[in-house]
Amino acid sequence: MAECGASGSGSGGDSLDKSITLPPDEIFRNLENAKRFAIDIGGSLTKLAYYSTVQHKVAKVRSFDYSGKDTEQDHEPPYEISVQEEVTARLHFVKFENTYIEACLDFIKDHLVNTETKVIQATGGGAYKFKDLIEEKLQLKVDKEDVMTCLIKGCNFVLKNIPHEAFVYQKDSDPEFRFQTNHPNIFPYLLVNIGSGVSIVKVETEDRFEWIGGSSIGGGTFWGLGALLTKTKKFDELLQLASRGQHTNVDMLVQDIYGGAHETLGLSGNLIASSFGKSATADQEFSKEDMAKSLLHMISNDIGQLACLYARLHCLDRVYFGGFFIRGHPVTMRTITYSINFFSKGEVQALFLRHEGYLGAIGAFLKGAEQDNPNQYSWGENYAGSSGLMSSSPELCPTQRARSGTFDLLEMDRLERPLVNLPLLLDPSSYVPDTVDLTDDALARKYWLTCFEEALDGVVKRAVASQPGSVDAAERAEKFRQKYWNKLQTLRHQPFAYGTLTVRSLLDTREHCLNEFNFPDPYSKVKQKDNGVALKCFQRVVSALDALDWEERQLALVKGLLAGNVFDWGAKAVSDVLESDPQFGFEEAKKKLQERPWLVDSYSKWLQRLKGPPHKCALIFADNSGVDVILGVFPFVRELLSRGTEVILACNSGPALNDVTYSESLIVAERIAAMDPVIHSALREERLLLVQTGSSSPCLDLSRLDKGLAVLVRERGADLVVIEGMGRAVHTNYHAALCCESLKLAVIKNSWLAERLGGQLFSVIFKYEVPAE
Repeated sequence: MAECGASGSGSGGDSLDKSITLPPDEIFRNLENAKRFAIDIGGSLTKLAYYSTVQHKVAKVRSFDYSGKDTEQDHEPPYEISVQEEVTARLHFVKFENTYIEACLDFIKDHLVNTETKVIQATGGGAYKFKDLIEEKLQLKVDKEDVMTCLIKGCNFVLKNIPHEAFVYQKDSDPEFRFQTNHPNIFPYLLVNIGSGVSIVKVETEDRFEWIGGSSIGGGTFWGLGALLTKTKKFDELLQLASRGQHTNVDMLVQDIYGGAHETLGLSGNLIASSFGKSATADQEFSKEDMAKSLLHMISNDIGQLACLYARLHCLDRVYFGGFFIRGHPVTMRTITYSINFFSKGEVQALFLRHEGYLGAIGAFLKGAEQDNPNQYSWGENYAGSSGLMSSSPELCPTQRARSGTFDLLEMDRLERPLVNLPLLLDPSSYVPDTVDLTDDALARKYWLTCFEEALDGVVKRAVASQPGSVDAAERAEKFRQKYWNKLQTLRHQPFAYGTLTVRSLLDTREHCLNEFNFPDPYSKVKQKDNGVALKCFQRVVSALDALDWEERQLALVKGLLAGNVFDWGAKAVSDVLESDPQFGFEEAKKKLQERPWLVDSYSKWLQRLKGPPHKCALIFADNSGVDVILGVFPFVRELLSRGTEVILACNSGPALNDVTYSESLIVAERIAAMDPVIHSALREERLLLVQTGSSSPCLDLSRLDKGLAVLVRERGADLVVIEGMGRAVHTNYHAALCCESLKLAVIKNSWLAERLGGQLFSVIFKYEVPAE
């Protein structure tokens, strides 16, 4: 969030550079590659949307041509790495006060190099007012779009693509926002848009919605009557007055009428019986604050009751509120939440949206981009380029929250493949990926934020080392450090900025920031070396396993999986060992493991299951490169194949830490197949399938997986899911309920977390679960 200069003037005479403290190119990012525009102009705020192509560096791996070569040469890496440019699509949304519109349009005009369209989609009341200015400045024809259609399209888009978009507001909680997990089917819902008046819309599908009611008593009523009562002309100032007021001085309560007899009626004495009821009989003057508060309660309660009645009439329990009356103001959200809760007796929930202010701009953009089919893709919020949700509580960070002249940003990256739920989730609507909510858990939040701050030097060092030939690597790494450090400080003060704060979101934010400064895969060289070393040990490890009797081999395979999981460069306890002792290997890792019984130990139950019939198909989510995937996962896969179980091995689509990627797994599997007939025939006969998850995270969200993976899981009838690693099986999915057997295993490589779970460093989690009949 960039704050404007003290002058506060945004007239055409001022340049944008003088008006704001952030450089304009950090607000209107990648403008030179902008292809298409849309704009939503309200009474006081402008929301600009544009689509741009972003060039990213990506580390590609390619198998060497080994024809005529000795593949066993020690110095030979298992594959080559090349850094290539890749073009992806990004949506940018910028929100600013209308006073800055001319300066912003001038800046865009001066920096616009290539746009594919000669039209700008426009919505909102201001689209008419500023039509001539936009056409003159940008030389683009303004095409006006229906406001309600744009709002609905925008609302559907954020609910589908941003997992923690919707939240409930809880007055006395810390923090006050409680985010909801998106339901896999977002329809039907009620959208209550509170602008000057109130529009109530029932949304049934992507394209089917109807206006079912409304009211002339809305935000404009609050503003207009408020101005008459208090002589305060500015909407936000009126809300500030209301936040300091005491409505009971003006309103007549139930207890004022009935005294103590209200209890016989089953009513609370503090309920408002008559808004402004005391002003008719009292001789005193009322304060502006008290009148503003009474007015706010009167209008919010009216809207809440109306919304509740329509929700019940149409049998809907999800009601989203938006419009300029809301705008993230706690006092408004609080009164609407109370009203809905009271009138529905808790059966209907008032839901608010993190990006409520952008809905019109998003919808207008989607209307103009229909030929590109933006809805056929999945999109993900880019934390590196987005401002995040600001708390508007008067007592929090007043300088950060100054609404006068702030620029707010949202960026969404197009994901190359559509993402869907894992079909094996027991109940997708109640699935929560993350084990600990750091928004809620202040102690854990403090620990993990400090942990990520302390790890920053190491990440910067690793990023620079990954690009030895680059002249500006150190400079870019320093920019990365600054950006990620700033994000961490924002999250200290506003842990709800990007939805529910979790270890996963902290890791993902770091990956987004690394990508932003062209460090696509800082561990590519480490992974290449580790894979090469592990491949040379594969045959020896497999021969040793084959020499064991069946029962001994099952335990040895599990210990191999766990020992492999120790090799995690993302864990400081491990990276310190790996950097100080280059000889630390597979056997040394086995010695680090906790002795049985493990911290969580279902091994005996698992062994018993293995004595029964083979599984039809196992879905395995792999974790780290090198020893983990080659000496831990592949021998385990080989054993399952030998039992007659088909295997789907799922690896990350893109890089994160030293996690194995799909493209790396293809090369590793090819090299193993050349040494091992079991793997060779399974690949040839498609009993072993390698797939990508659709993710580039060290954690795992089973509600956002590659559609191809989901189709394969259904087709093959997967009846066992194996999730390995601390990120995928402990930070996420520890409590995930599946409708088939599951195996979650990890080594705890963080002493604080181990202690919290009741163990020590290198404690073992081996959790075998069978769904209830």
